[in-house]
Amino acid sequence: MTGRSSAQRFLALGSILAGLGVAAGAFGAHALKDILDPPMLQVFETATRYVMYHAFGLCIVSWAIDRYPEQRLEKSGWLFLIGILLFSGSLYVVSLAGIRWMGAVTPIGGLAFMTGWLLLAWGVWRDARTRSVNRTS
Repeated sequence: MTGRSSAQRFLALGSILAGLGVAAGAFGAHALKDILDPPMLQVFETATRYVMYHAFGLCIVSWAIDRYPEQRLEKSGWLFLIGILLFSGSLYVVSLAGIRWMGAVTPIGGLAFMTGWLLLAWGVWRDARTRSVNRTS
């Protein structure tokens, strides 16, 4: 499903996740600094940083869906969400619960992030190229 409802969905999710990222950052900086050892605090901070990056990515996807009607753009938004769950979620579990084997899930989330960014670029590029060809015809 593309169009306004997808754009609104991704903007809302991106905004919520950005707010949660700010909350997680504050929690890490204030509540966890005396609880976690420095390497695990760094893992927590990495998870939070990638939540924020991809929350903004979801906002970009929202804008792009409104501007470029290309189905790949919606897929990139879903991949960002999957990436947040797998990448950041696994790092939160590793840092907070000490379940180290969850670190094996992290690269799958990273792959989802990379694929999402590539689909976003491809969708925008493809639509812009299509528009250019249609204008010259």
